[in-house]
Amino acid sequence: MNPPRPKPRLDAVNRPFWTGGAEGKLNITRCGDCGEYTHPPLPICRHCHSENVAPHAVAGTGEIDSYTINYQPWAKDLEVPFVIARVRLDGVPGVILTTNIVNCPVEAVTFDDKVRVVFEEQNGIHYPLFEKVN
Repeated sequence: MNPPRPKPRLDAVNRPFWTGGAEGKLNITRCGDCGEYTHPPLPICRHCHSENVAPHAVAGTGEIDSYTINYQPWAKDLEVPFVIARVRLDGVPGVILTTNIVNCPVEAVTFDDKVRVVFEEQNGIHYPLFEKVN
């Protein structure tokens, strides 16, 4: 079992992002007026200030923009080393998620690696993590 992750404070705006993984969906907020994406989720569009925003399931694929390998065991039972990465999502301009790269050795991770979302469920929260696509 993985050590507990910090639990986000759920609200009506961010709940679809944190729970969409139950249905295998990576939900990113999208504006119904201008079509732009906003992350983290907000109740208004950061581009046109419309309130016509809603969660939109995206492909869940992307590329590693940057990364670091953490060797510090910051929490009890935290297995190190692990990768913290910024992932540019395909088809979602301007959205970059900070996440972990999992299911591969840390030394196998590099810039521009193609990745896909996998979800880790803990207490009803579905954390979007990414794994390399071979």
